[in-house]
Amino acid sequence: MKIGIVGAGAIGLWLAGRLASAGAKVSVLARGKTLETLTNSGVTVLSGDGQLNANVSASDRPADFGHQDLAIFAVKGQDLPNAAESAQAMIGPTTLLMPAMNGVPWWFLKAADGELGAQLLRSVDPEGKCERNLPIDQVIGCVVHASCYVERPGVVSHVMGNSFIIGAAGQLKAPEVGRVQGALTSAGFEAGLSADIRYEIWYKLWGNMTMNPISALTGASCDLILDDSNATAFASAIMDEASAIGAAIGCPITQSPNDRHDVTRRLGAFRTSMLQDAEAGRPLEIGALLEAPREIAQLAGIATPALDNLLGLMRVFSAARDAGAY
Repeated sequence: MKIGIVGAGAIGLWLAGRLASAGAKVSVLARGKTLETLTNSGVTVLSGDGQLNANVSASDRPADFGHQDLAIFAVKGQDLPNAAESAQAMIGPTTLLMPAMNGVPWWFLKAADGELGAQLLRSVDPEGKCERNLPIDQVIGCVVHASCYVERPGVVSHVMGNSFIIGAAGQLKAPEVGRVQGALTSAGFEAGLSADIRYEIWYKLWGNMTMNPISALTGASCDLILDDSNATAFASAIMDEASAIGAAIGCPITQSPNDRHDVTRRLGAFRTSMLQDAEAGRPLEIGALLEAPREIAQLAGIATPALDNLLGLMRVFSAARDAGAY
């Protein structure tokens, strides 16, 4: 397959290295030092099994790559609208589109049944750029279960996790989704197929929409958050609200917050991706993780006082960072 990677961060580089090593023709949209490294030295993936190095095509001009069989968008949620617009030269009428990111995607309610179906989520696509440039019937929904970080430009360290869950966002036919599953599997990833990718996305969100922001606010790893009963209760209240939202949109959560806390506890002193972004001074994924669920709740008429409080704190935190307070 001709696979284009938009976003040369941790997940993008990890995918690029593994897919290229498995024989895919991989092109990476990058810039600056990362572009220089990829051009001169390829992409390097470090892991407990050692390291691999793979040659990829790299450019800061999407037109250099042409139409791809699969375009993977490994960017933060707030960056996707502009990335989708800028990458149009890589997208043809048969190009499969796979956003590999956290949180609620722009198409989430368009694929829903009932009164909320076909609604656009302005919190994650305020100007409709994703809607215009990423046709839903070419989109493969994706949940990533992995932790990686950029060691230096062009070099990524893989910490844990190796799995993807994928499924059609719209009316994409099963063989097309199967092609992507095959590409991921051949690269050594665990790639599961889901007949209801919306549920898988909501379930992951339910698990990380609290620990990610709270860790960014406090600078604490997940074990320290769970050690405090009040912090845990706050997280549980938000998760209860998210369960109510899920039930209203056909994504019911059957577990309790404590069930999920037990899973998180087993990760030990885990440092979330949002905590790493906060420490590195990068923008935070407030829209996809918090604003979009709140927008859905408002459309469904569900009160979310705990979620509202966390969203307010994160907005203040982000504004203070933008003002140079951190």
